Amino acid sequence: MSAREWLDKDFYRELGVSSDASTDEIKKAYRKLARENHPDANPGNAEAEKKFKAVSEAYGVLSDPDKRKEYDEARAVFGSGRTGGGFGGFPGGGPGPGGPGGPGGAGGFDLGDIFGQGGGAGGQAGGFGGLGDMLGNLFGRRGGGAAGPQRGQRGSDVETDVRIDFAEAVRGATLPLRLSSPATCGTCGGNGARPGTSPRTCPTCSGAGLVNRNQGAFAFSEPCPDCRGSGQQIDDPCPECAGDGVSTRTRTLTVRIPPGVDDGQKIRLAGQGEPGKGGAPAGDLFVRVHVNADGVFGRSGNDLTITLPVEFTELALGTTLTVPTLDSKVSVRVPAGTSSGRVLRVRGKGIAKRDGSQGDLLVTLQVVVPSKVDDEAKAALEKYADAVAQHDPRPEITALLRDRGE
Repeated sequence: MSAREWLDKDFYRELGVSSDASTDEIKKAYRKLARENHPDANPGNAEAEKKFKAVSEAYGVLSDPDKRKEYDEARAVFGSGRTGGGFGGFPGGGPGPGGPGGPGGAGGFDLGDIFGQGGGAGGQAGGFGGLGDMLGNLFGRRGGGAAGPQRGQRGSDVETDVRIDFAEAVRGATLPLRLSSPATCGTCGGNGARPGTSPRTCPTCSGAGLVNRNQGAFAFSEPCPDCRGSGQQIDDPCPECAGDGVSTRTRTLTVRIPPGVDDGQKIRLAGQGEPGKGGAPAGDLFVRVHVNADGVFGRSGNDLTITLPVEFTELALGTTLTVPTLDSKVSVRVPAGTSSGRVLRVRGKGIAKRDGSQGDLLVTLQVVVPSKVDDEAKAALEKYADAVAQHDPRPEITALLRDRGE
């Protein structure tokens, strides 16, 4: 495949996504198409196999942020998908100097200017500048250096969700996590070859992953058409992963939720994401934790909170109350004359985190007013009201109304 053919490919159309699709949309589209067209699901179907290879090639570029950026920039420069008029639709893409649009040609457009070629005899100036580097990256080499095998691609990160109880979030928990996701093929160990066989060095590119091609006055390095840039060929593909080295499987992991985890917090499990390609490391697994609300306790940072209903007499006369904690109970002294809404702090009965920090238990006292009282209680309340009739519970409001003459 020539460089022009490679750039003229529409990888977005192969996956059925728009050019501004997100990474998740691209991944979702690839998984759907790969599952539908996998050779194991379509034995003997050449069209399905061809489609499987095409979407795999598209995903290999669009799933890598660097390659995708370079691909998009190259398509923008070369006008991807247009026909006629030279390389990728450029005027002046003729076979050489003097062609249409070349030096001295009708278009007045010199590809040598774009590629950074000097006009002096017998030489080229630095070689295509930034755009040359960009194409070099796409075709597997960096900075114009010698061709080498296609660089490895780190595996994608994976995210999943778990839901735990409030008490588990406070104390910490160890949970089994069952995932169905791409992982290193268990049959071939990730090398893509049937067990008992091994990939061999590609004879076409001698393991470099690149071949050199000439187009008129220009020479390009492009992915080897026989090994697709990997530098290896698999004569007998693994029956499970069809030579990809990656298969979707269900696995069970154990995830440890640290004490004091917050609702919505992510926990990172390094190397438990999708496997890498070409010897690159696997991605990470991020577990997002959702915490169920508790019917009694709340949380404020490292502090536990609780609202404790009390009688008016308990606040007026003072008392000692028993308050529950997550693990046991504590006694709290309420001074006489305590106001409703006051918060009492019990030191060291909050959330203990791994960093050694320790929160408190915050007890909010809230007076409960009975909806109904019997005759005896009503008489006692009326007697109390007469006894405190000279006491004004709201002097500021009374003074304001008096000043207004109301």
